Amino acid sequence: MRFSPFLFGYLGLLCFTLLSCKRAPTTVTENTEGPYVRVEGKTMGTYYRVQYQDSLGRDFKHELDALLVEMNDELSTYIDSSTISRFNQAEESLEIGGALELIDANTLQQSGPDTLKNTHFVRNLFRAQQIYEKTKGSFDPTVMPLVNYWGFGYTAKKPVTAVDSLKVKELQLLVGLNNIAYENGILYKSLPGVQLDFSAIAKGYAVDQLAAFLEDKGAVNYLVDIGGEMMAHGSSQRGGVWKIGINTPREEADIEDYEVIVDLDNQALATSGNYRNFYDFEGRKYAHTINPKTGFPELSTLLSASVFAPDCATADAYATSFMV
Repeated sequence: MRFSPFLFGYLGLLCFTLLSCKRAPTTVTENTEGPYVRVEGKTMGTYYRVQYQDSLGRDFKHELDALLVEMNDELSTYIDSSTISRFNQAEESLEIGGALELIDANTLQQSGPDTLKNTHFVRNLFRAQQIYEKTKGSFDPTVMPLVNYWGFGYTAKKPVTAVDSLKVKELQLLVGLNNIAYENGILYKSLPGVQLDFSAIAKGYAVDQLAAFLEDKGAVNYLVDIGGEMMAHGSSQRGGVWKIGINTPREEADIEDYEVIVDLDNQALATSGNYRNFYDFEGRKYAHTINPKTGFPELSTLLSASVFAPDCATADAYATSFMV
């Protein structure tokens, strides 16, 4: 097995089509009249809030929750049976689907996502590979071993009490998409300790999926928010574009303190920062953003980064990469 950064060969070209394709044209009545419905709940270790206009006032909470559970069952490192956890636990490989070469935009449109096993996992991996290459490794989904070492991963929320530079260097050998390869429906790892982490893209991806669901139901005016990663379309209940507050990036700031209010008009917004998820040890601050190139938590005067993009998975991943 030859491992290289181009882990899917020509499938790398395929992934863009798979990710960006529109659903097959269907007859949908656009909901531009009627009440705005608000749905909220918990997912991915945070909250979600969805607002949408629907002429019938339908409550889609059950369907949205089911979709979120479906994604978590593939993408969450906190669920032992999830696709990503099974890959992380595997010594050498995991079967993720044997017909990926045959999937294209038309097949996906006609047959639906259930024709491909581990659809959410595959989409996140493909998109992560694209952004990994474009950011020259600043966004790296294989950083999981380092995230766990520094106490920000699924193994334990436990601060490091003694930094072992040799251990960090050893773990860096597991980081990099050159350690993963795909062949004949099987995802291989070069070493048993290689692990994936989609936490910097999965919430954005989930936002996109909920937005797509709403559009399938005819929603034109909606806002989807998962832990501050957002997608807005059309008009808000107050009229005009959606107004979004970006939090003030200070430790002492209240959750309702905003640095700036922005218009979100038919696009996505994601923000990443080190001012909330960190710990102090012996007078030094360790933030949750791990630089995959150094192996250490990133030390920077940049407190947060906000990214606008056509889709939220892209915004989410780039916001993280800009913090490195």
